[in-house]
Amino acid sequence: MDLGIAGRWALVCGASKGLGLGCAQALAREGVHLVMAARGAEALQQAANDLRARTGVQVLPVAADVTTPEGRSALFRVPGGPGTALDIVVTNAGGPPPGDFRQWDREVWMKAVEANMLTPIELIKATVDGMAERGFGRIVNITSSAVKAPIDMLGLSNGARSGLTGFVAGVARSSLAAQGVTINNLLPGKFDTDRLRATLVGAAHKAGLSIDEVRVAQMAQIPARRFGTPEEFGAICAFLCSQQAAYINGQNILPDGGAFPGTY
Repeated sequence: MDLGIAGRWALVCGASKGLGLGCAQALAREGVHLVMAARGAEALQQAANDLRARTGVQVLPVAADVTTPEGRSALFRVPGGPGTALDIVVTNAGGPPPGDFRQWDREVWMKAVEANMLTPIELIKATVDGMAERGFGRIVNITSSAVKAPIDMLGLSNGARSGLTGFVAGVARSSLAAQGVTINNLLPGKFDTDRLRATLVGAAHKAGLSIDEVRVAQMAQIPARRFGTPEEFGAICAFLCSQQAAYINGQNILPDGGAFPGTY
């Protein structure tokens, strides 16, 4: 299927690896030019070189911390880039650490809110009016399945990402919707990424089991009996950014292999 977005410009955050890279790869295969953002310069440059060589699209890597005003400004000032005249924005930030809420002070909470709520809002604010003026825009926020099914030890993520979800529920249904702009959230379950592998190590250590034992046990809890791949996650993201997805707006889409047990 031709998604009808070739030649457009996208910003993908956290794009050097994992789910962000999966999204960047899927968009590049559709002919979308990319501004790729991540903090790790070496991995980002390698990913950008690979995508440029395999797809022929323009790929502009920006090694920056997008949770800071300086980092966001660097994205919009990259030479050869579209500035804020982006057609697609994929927001993505690493989840805050797990733990006991009794141990979190205000500084810890504000860091989580800054990364997982306020930074996506700032990126939306910087780009969405231009999208509306041009009559096309796609914003996809990568959040977490914990928004749908909160996990007690992930209180920082539950809180900050739920705040973003509430914000999107309102702004997606504003006048922007009639001007060709959609805003949706992708709530990944367990995907085979570095972050998941790190949590498996922690869980194995805590339970006194091998990593393979923990992996098998966790996959057994998923109806699909496996973890997702960044490639299939990226394909979902690319479809949400397509011409064909123009009537999908303000939604929380849960790719989790069927793990969520509810009806709605």
